Amino acid sequence: MKQVNVKNNSPDYKKIYTDILNKRFPGKIKECKEILNKEVLSHLDVININSLIFGNGTKEASEFNQKHRFYNKPTILKILDYQKKHHLNNTQLAMHFKMSRNTVTKWKKIFLV
Repeated sequence: MKQVNVKNNSPDYKKIYTDILNKRFPGKIKECKEILNKEVLSHLDVININSLIFGNGTKEASEFNQKHRFYNKPTILKILDYQKKHHLNNTQLAMHFKMSRNTVTKWKKIFLV
């Protein structure tokens, strides 16, 4: 049975990915160490470590996974700050994070960035 973090009812991604690395991908531990050493993993960290471990996969799998991603408010704000910091337009930001331009526009309207 998976352990659930009592604070915010989310899975303990640190433990999950540490176990996966130790059992199936011991050669990739060094690549993922920086992310796993963080106190709390953000949603972007989980997405990044997942692609570091498993790669991007096929186009169909990437499209399916993209449709089921969830972003919380702090993650959305980090993405929008990334856009400001790197002077990207909505299309460039959407391509970088593999999401819809409409999603970026909607977030900007909601959070008034």
